[in-house]
Amino acid sequence: MTRHHICAKIYIKSHKPLVLKLTSSRIIQVSNNLHFYERRGVIIMKFMDKDDFEKQNVFGTGQANTAYAKYFIGDSFLNPLTDPKCGLFLANVTFEPGCRNNWHIHHATKGGGQMLICTAGEGWYQEEGKEPVSLVPGTVIAIPPEVKHWHGAKKDSWFSHIAAEIPGENTSNEWCEPVTDEEYNRLG
Repeated sequence: MTRHHICAKIYIKSHKPLVLKLTSSRIIQVSNNLHFYERRGVIIMKFMDKDDFEKQNVFGTGQANTAYAKYFIGDSFLNPLTDPKCGLFLANVTFEPGCRNNWHIHHATKGGGQMLICTAGEGWYQEEGKEPVSLVPGTVIAIPPEVKHWHGAKKDSWFSHIAAEIPGENTSNEWCEPVTDEEYNRLG
C-alpha cells in the first residue's frame, strides 16, 4: 500500500464511515459526496459536500461574491488575501459545483494578466479556441493579457483557486458572454 493510500485511509477514519471501492492501485470512489483518486501519485479529492470541502479549503471561502455575481453561472465566494492597495491583489475564489465565470479578458498595455493557483477540489480552465484544462490542487495557470478565457468548478466538485491580478499598465477586465450549458456539459 502506498503512502497516499494510507493518508486517504487516515482521512477516511477521521470522518463519518464511508464505503470504499478499490482497484489495485487507486481509490476510485468514497461515498456519494466525496471522491478520491490517484493521479500521478497524488491523491485528488472531489467534494460535493460543502462541509467536507471546507476542511480542505485552507484559504477560506469568504463571502458571497455578490459584486461580480452577474458574471458567474452559479454561486461563487471571494476571500481577499491581500489589500488591493499593496500592489498585488490576491483572493481565494471558491465555486460551488457547476459554477463558472463568463468568458473574460484581462487587458493591459504592459504587464498584466492573471495567475490561478488551484488549492482545493477540481475545476476547469479554458482559453478560447483551445481544449479545456483540468484543474486540481497544485495546478498553476499563467494567463497572459489579452487572452479570452473562463474558469470554474467541475459539475461534481466544489473548487477553489487563488487568483492573482498581475500588475501592469492600463489594466482592465472585459467581461464577455457566459459559458453556455451546452459548452460546459461537453466537459468530462
